Amino acid sequence: MIENIINQIDNFAQEAGSTIAYDEMGIQHTYADLKATSDSLAAFLDQQNLPEKAPIMVYGGQQFEMIAAFLAAVKSGHAYIPVDVNSADERLLDIVEIGKPAAVIAVDDLPISLTGLPVYDAAQLQTVFEQKLAYELTHPVSGDDNYYIIFTSGTTGKPKGVQISHTNLLSFVNWMLSDDFNLQSAQNFLSQPPYSFDLSVMDWAPALASGGTLKALPKQVADNFKELFAALPKLNLDVWVSTPSFADVALLDPEFKGDNHPNLKTFLFCGEVLTSTTAKKLLERFPQAAIYNTYGPTEATVAVSGIKITAETIAEFDKMPIGQVKDDTTVLIQDEDGQILDHDQAGEIIIAGPSVSKGYLNNPVKTEAAFSQYQGLQAYHTGDLATMDAQGILHYKGRTDFQIKLHGFRIELEEVAQQLQQSQWVEQAVAVPRYDADGKVKQLLAVVVAKPNDFAKPIELTNAIKDDLANIMMPYMMPGRFMYREAMPLTPNGKIDLKGLIAEVNGNA
Repeated sequence: MIENIINQIDNFAQEAGSTIAYDEMGIQHTYADLKATSDSLAAFLDQQNLPEKAPIMVYGGQQFEMIAAFLAAVKSGHAYIPVDVNSADERLLDIVEIGKPAAVIAVDDLPISLTGLPVYDAAQLQTVFEQKLAYELTHPVSGDDNYYIIFTSGTTGKPKGVQISHTNLLSFVNWMLSDDFNLQSAQNFLSQPPYSFDLSVMDWAPALASGGTLKALPKQVADNFKELFAALPKLNLDVWVSTPSFADVALLDPEFKGDNHPNLKTFLFCGEVLTSTTAKKLLERFPQAAIYNTYGPTEATVAVSGIKITAETIAEFDKMPIGQVKDDTTVLIQDEDGQILDHDQAGEIIIAGPSVSKGYLNNPVKTEAAFSQYQGLQAYHTGDLATMDAQGILHYKGRTDFQIKLHGFRIELEEVAQQLQQSQWVEQAVAVPRYDADGKVKQLLAVVVAKPNDFAKPIELTNAIKDDLANIMMPYMMPGRFMYREAMPLTPNGKIDLKGLIAEVNGNA
């Protein structure tokens, strides 16, 4: 049982310092490197006299320096806010406004100007690393202190900062390294999700807490099928962590199979629906592998339930279960009146336990709406619908609202609509999901009432709208198809008939 994440990682530097901790396409860094760089940066951060326990924003991609900066921040008593290099400028400004970071560590060049806030760029980081400053852990993040803060979408158009404490993270890591998943020490983990997406915690935390190696896959490689298919066999992976959608991309390559990945024996999925189609393909290609489907919101530290998917599971269920709840956590299924439901009755998932966040950073209104107490434990109301069967296995039934998951990202339809309407060419807009036969979101559509314009073709109007929104909307939120109407359909109450549009685009009207 791990009692301290920071000490656990540092101990590997002392006991097995030459072991590779991070490998980005052949650029390797050992555990000794990780300790030395994070110590030096932690010492530097202490010298800056930053406000005590104030978070530090860390901006970048899939580099070793990101992990080193995360570790440095928590060693010096500061939570970190991971922000991906592909974030829109407006999102960066929102995170700075809401998160109130004490400083920004810019591993990649920051595309916005910030006044009154120290920004430590890549050149400055390199200088600090080369100084090799010694560091003693006297005031690291611990207990209920925030370890990291990940910003998700919000219905108001503003992101919400989910606070995850050291205690929250310990609950998750100790579960991942328990017999439930049979992960071994010193394994190679795929590290593909951006660090601003909490699925990444499922790779870096178990890997570094077990003396493993993170095999980082930069976005430019992951997005290029030819480069991706060439790179994957060279990673010598033991553990695959991704959304099911990314596995679907890998499966497009007929050579993605056990013969070419002899050590790949564990697949860990989270972030969106794992379909029986994907699970069946993986079992056929990797008959010796264990495939785990997990479930959990960012607010409960990555995942709280899991199940091993076998041929028997696929034969028994049309949709893959999301598993049994981890031992230290309670999940309740409640109806709209807050009454706990019996087995096999659909209701909202309520999660209570040590991995549940204390709430949203600097947002008491949203925190009060989503969090509560259950028998003295912090509880989160997920907005996800599920049933629990007599064996204690959860079965996901969708959302209680209009929030969806697409390619692993949580997207709120209202937020997409609000951002679309910031274009000079848009009068009204809504975002509508299109589902596949498995009930999984396969595409996000925009239904738009356009302002008067002189564009000759709809595609020209679409391109103009996209250009308007390039620095406002996150790329994963941009609808894949635009449909234009003279007016929006309305409900009897005078509201846009979103449910009707969803039914229409999915052929159910």
